[in-house]
Amino acid sequence: MKKHCIYTLCLILILAIGIGCGGKKIEIDPDATSDEELFELGQQSIKKDPEKGRLYLRQVIDSFPRSFYAQRAKLIIADSYFEQGDEGSLIIASSEYREFISLFPYSPSAAYAQYQIALSYFKKALKPGRDQSKTRQALVEFKQVISKYPFSEEAEQAREKVRDCEERLAQHSFTIAYHYYKRKAYKAAVSRLTEILTEYPGFSEMDRVYFILAESYYKGRMIDQSIPYFQKLISDYPNSKYSPLAVNRMAEIDKIPIKKD
Repeated sequence: MKKHCIYTLCLILILAIGIGCGGKKIEIDPDATSDEELFELGQQSIKKDPEKGRLYLRQVIDSFPRSFYAQRAKLIIADSYFEQGDEGSLIIASSEYREFISLFPYSPSAAYAQYQIALSYFKKALKPGRDQSKTRQALVEFKQVISKYPFSEEAEQAREKVRDCEERLAQHSFTIAYHYYKRKAYKAAVSRLTEILTEYPGFSEMDRVYFILAESYYKGRMIDQSIPYFQKLISDYPNSKYSPLAVNRMAEIDKIPIKKD
């Protein structure tokens, strides 16, 4: 905490006298001394001049850490970075939200801060078929909202986002599995498809998963293993376009002579 305060004070001095990479001079009101005055000035400045606004708000946090305005100031700083939207700003926003939770763990806004952390990863997540590390991190953070703040409004929103993340991750795994399937790498396809069954049971294309999984076993000469998945597809997804194909495949399997020991 001591190091953080020293760093913040240095930052304030640098900004106040106009020294820095951009060389921009930021003039602040020298007569503003109370937490309320500094907060109001910061809130007024944050949209038009984010750096100036943050300077006032950081003064509130550092000079009046127990003030009601300190909590609000910390969130406004975090939000200002989040709203900028670029990757660097989102990383800083996430850090600011985490620090808010650390400083004010019992604040009614802690759930909001945790939800915003998750959103900062979700906004950087790539489409299925590309690196999904940000989606996985977002999923972890959204689940934190639900587990730590289960009765909050943010928990309800997080549940929706969890489904979005899991859908995306399942689609990503299916894309890879189908690629293996087309290349006749059936064991690799099976591995990816069973992962979807166990980790993302709510996937919207589960009928397709069952069919390609069953086909992977069938074409990989593991016919006995394919039967439960063809049957599951027929019984649970009778209206699926893959159901008739599964029925035909089961008819073929029934005609295969049973080997006697």
